[in-house]
Amino acid sequence: MIAVTWLAIQLAPPGQRGTWVAVAVAAYTLPSAAGTVIFGRLLGGRNGAQLAGWDAILRAAALAAIPAAHLVGVLSIGWYVMLLAASSLLHSWGSAGRFTLIAELLPRRHHLPANAVLSIIGQVATIAGPPLAAILISWAGPVWVIAIDAVSFAVLALTYRLAIPASGRTRPADDGLSRTAGFAVRRDRTLLGLLTLTFGFFFLFGPFYVAMPIHVVEDLHAAAPTLGIYYTAFGVGALVGGLATGYLHRWSLWPTTVGIVIGFGAAMLPLGLNTPIGLSLPAFALAGLIWAPYRSTSMALFQRSTTTTTLPQVLAANGAVTVLAVPLGTMLGGPLTTAFGARQTLLVCAVTTIALGVVAAGLTIRARTPRPPGGDPPSAGSPGGAARDGATRGAETRY
Repeated sequence: MIAVTWLAIQLAPPGQRGTWVAVAVAAYTLPSAAGTVIFGRLLGGRNGAQLAGWDAILRAAALAAIPAAHLVGVLSIGWYVMLLAASSLLHSWGSAGRFTLIAELLPRRHHLPANAVLSIIGQVATIAGPPLAAILISWAGPVWVIAIDAVSFAVLALTYRLAIPASGRTRPADDGLSRTAGFAVRRDRTLLGLLTLTFGFFFLFGPFYVAMPIHVVEDLHAAAPTLGIYYTAFGVGALVGGLATGYLHRWSLWPTTVGIVIGFGAAMLPLGLNTPIGLSLPAFALAGLIWAPYRSTSMALFQRSTTTTTLPQVLAANGAVTVLAVPLGTMLGGPLTTAFGARQTLLVCAVTTIALGVVAAGLTIRARTPRPPGGDPPSAGSPGGAARDGATRGAETRY
């Protein structure tokens, strides 16, 4: 992420850094939403290892084209954004494949801890990656960090092809599935609420990717190593949070997920309040700790909601909607940062995130509060009563 934003800063025309950083970050994720629909019929019903492996192959090829274009002297900001966009087309399917693989190979009681293991692996890399990226950027430039990233995706593709047990690769594609089969999640009120909360949470985090590097450059008058230190602090906190996630299996998942949103917003406040680095850095680490369990708990809710046959489509649809959130927030971060400044943008996002969590908590409490006398729902024998009772029992189970 440091390399993607830093190379965009270098390639962007003077005075347009904020806008092009936003466009570059969005391009690295946004097209995956279109890919979810475009490739829905082709990839629907594929097993987890195939989906994740094909995503890695595309990432490796498209990212490798960036240093290649640099070597021949044709890498412009436009070509850069186009190659980032191409690399992200299968991102939603790749993410769905990883979490589907967990559901295919492990019993239900192990889903949340296994989700946490995936998060931990990523956060270990996040701790070591930013300072290494800062060193390589200072020495050779951000384009070569992206080249290393391309190689890592090639290794990942080989891993999915060679290291997955045969039982994880047995399900063929289902030609009868429609391109939008996974979007049936809208019929489940609880999961629709989870999807809405996730969209808002990720959307409000999006402007950070624009505001944070600009804050480091223009407000703190620092260079890439300082940004790397912040990302590393976040990664350390996220690693601790990921290690703790596996022990949350006895917690009620939905209230825990809402609490993460509120806590994360509170931990981000020091960045927007312009506190000294000695305070904002540990607060940012705390934000990483609180953030870490969110993906694992939300994925566990989805994994418990459907069978492994339809899970890839459901998770890909979820990925398509949520992956739109960060780029859209990032795109908003460009004009916000330009109009109000990086620090003020960080403050607005932190406060709004807290408000989102408070609203979600209020709706959760309201949904679980018994109806007053005289307000009983229809009985099971009345029209709509049986369906409502079944939905209520399903919601209580998920709570």
